[in-house]
Amino acid sequence: MSASAPLASIALNRFGLGARPAQTSPSDPKRWLLDQFEQYDPRPDVIAEAPTSAGVSAELADYFRELRTLRQQATATAMPMPMPASAMTGMPLPKPPQTPEQREARQFAQREGRVAYAGAVAARAMAALASDAPFMERLVYFWANHFAVSAEKLPVVGLSGTLEFEAIRPHVTGKFGDMLVAVERHPAMLIYLDQAVSVGPDSPLGTRIAAKGNRKVGLNENFAREILELHTLGVRSGYTQADVTEFARAMTGWTVAGIGQGPGAKAAGTDGVPGDFVFADALHEPGDRVILGKRYPAGGVEQAQAVLADVSVAPATARHIATKLARHFAGDTPPPATVRRLEAAFLSSGGDLPTVYRALIDSPEVWVAQSLKFRTPWEWTLGCYRALGTKDVQPQAIVGLLQQLGQPTWKPGQPVGYDDVAGSWAGPDAILRRVEAAERFAQRAGPVDARALAPKLFPGSVSPATEQAIARAESPGQALALMLVSPEMMRR
Repeated sequence: MSASAPLASIALNRFGLGARPAQTSPSDPKRWLLDQFEQYDPRPDVIAEAPTSAGVSAELADYFRELRTLRQQATATAMPMPMPASAMTGMPLPKPPQTPEQREARQFAQREGRVAYAGAVAARAMAALASDAPFMERLVYFWANHFAVSAEKLPVVGLSGTLEFEAIRPHVTGKFGDMLVAVERHPAMLIYLDQAVSVGPDSPLGTRIAAKGNRKVGLNENFAREILELHTLGVRSGYTQADVTEFARAMTGWTVAGIGQGPGAKAAGTDGVPGDFVFADALHEPGDRVILGKRYPAGGVEQAQAVLADVSVAPATARHIATKLARHFAGDTPPPATVRRLEAAFLSSGGDLPTVYRALIDSPEVWVAQSLKFRTPWEWTLGCYRALGTKDVQPQAIVGLLQQLGQPTWKPGQPVGYDDVAGSWAGPDAILRRVEAAERFAQRAGPVDARALAPKLFPGSVSPATEQAIARAESPGQALALMLVSPEMMRR
């Protein structure tokens, strides 16, 4: 057996998505990884054919337009009602019940969103199954979780996949700062973090509304806070609440054409294609801003753009990104030497991501023989699909499987994304669900010799215990299921 076989297994499984049955193990594992920088296709056919932000946003715009029309009709035909006691006591008024037409419109939007969502999840999976650059696909998932949105929010359902396809995939081999800007201008992020409803109190629109005295508008700090805390500098990195507030003021005016909600929707204009990034002057808080000790002159979209440019290359950002990458590839407790190496590569290159990836590949801590990470449900599912030579997946089937395994795609439930440590995925119930899924995989796979397949998937790395378990299995199907839940498959 080649001395490079265990290293090939590490490259295939720790860096990649798992081997395919007919795949030749790389003779030079590090070179195999580096070559993927050029082989990576940011827009394979299956992604190019998936729903786009423009298409999804056009449907959302129609949905919101129909809802507004139905509300106006309901208001026009409603009989005057006595003022309820709650209005006189200061209690909040109950929302009027939805009309059947409004319920139907919402249900239609949910159905359409689910179709777009399921199609995008399937496209994501099929791109991974066909890819000859699985390391780069892994990095796409890393960044998609770093810049997390949640499809549990209705307007984001159909847009969650397009964020990954349009803002992350094209920039995964570029500069971090370029990816950052693309993500923050994407409709999924602007809507998910409520930036589309943020209005500067002293902006032209804010001033007009305040003068009427019958409606409150204000600053929404969600977007600015998550950019600093999650996307760039990281927690406890020295920024203050005042920095968050000032950054939120600088970000006012960043919104979405056609599908924005709240008082700023009209200010965003209707001329742009629904879903397009728009800077609306009417929403922008005027004045200079002081953020992280630096003054940013009054201006339009350029003011916040300048802040993003600075934080994208800040030392704290380098440390934050380096720590997360090291955790993802080198263990739940990131080796300090790996973190330092990645941090230095990030700073010296101005956030050039391939430079950081090369430093990761050159880190000896990532090439140790013992398993370093427990595969997430998504990683394990793709590993099983690739092991079985699967080339096509049904949208609703993979959506249901990931739901069952506890990691529904693009639905982390919070902006911090899914946890990247074994404790979140290795519980007894989670393992049982994988065993059940492995049995179904084995039943559908047909005749497969797991004894011959395992050495191809994990060259030089199949343990005697796994070999023995497969050999003693009562049937080929049971042997295959056992291989799919072996330590070699569950960990990387």
